[in-house]
Amino acid sequence: MALNSPSTAVSFWPLCQQLRQGHFVDLTHPFDPNIPHFTDAKKMQVDEVSTIEKSGFKVEWFQFEGPWGTHVDAPSHMLPGGKTVDQISLKEMLLPLVVIDVHEKVEKNPDYILTSEDIISWEDRNGRIPQGAFVALRTDWSKRWPDNDAMHNLDEEGIQHSPGWGLDALNYLYEYCLITASGHETLDPDAGIEGKSSNWVCQRYILEQNHYQVELLTNLDQCPAKGALVICTFPSPLNASSFPARVFALCP
Repeated sequence: MALNSPSTAVSFWPLCQQLRQGHFVDLTHPFDPNIPHFTDAKKMQVDEVSTIEKSGFKVEWFQFEGPWGTHVDAPSHMLPGGKTVDQISLKEMLLPLVVIDVHEKVEKNPDYILTSEDIISWEDRNGRIPQGAFVALRTDWSKRWPDNDAMHNLDEEGIQHSPGWGLDALNYLYEYCLITASGHETLDPDAGIEGKSSNWVCQRYILEQNHYQVELLTNLDQCPAKGALVICTFPSPLNASSFPARVFALCP
């Protein structure tokens, strides 16, 4: 008897119906040429190729850098020979979602850097972070969107003040908890006051572990600390190091 015959195949359809009863949360910013972006990025352009009135169909020509808007950074973004976007496996796109909330600390200090103690405190309240999880850092920085100046939050000397991951926190997550990926609401994983001066040590650490990250998430305030799933989807551009992503959470 064939393994995929109706009498032997396992059906996920009942599970699909059950999951649809959950609460879907879009963690992705819509993107256009005017959204907040990395300072040195080449601005996105959109040109009209054809219209319904003239051609019977509408087509646009999009030009943008890979890390535009809510996007995935593959290891090859900073790791020579690292995985490219098209090499991220499908099983790495459906993961348990862990949300670590430090937004109240960020309200008091926009330069706040997540520590391993923050993560251990999360585990004291919620239990061990599951192996293979996607860990998202909630800072509510996305509420500044789409104000580019507010997202960068530069002072008079041009120094950026925005929260980020601490290297000890990432070390704990990736080497002790064995998570699969991480994401955040800011333009970079490194805190603004440390990013450029440290050569983006936190971002480099994540990617050099051959893991991917997602930047510029939103709506994490609508997700529970634990128990949800995250679906990280993106096209499969051959050999690309970064690309816009559509990320959403399925919450119980």
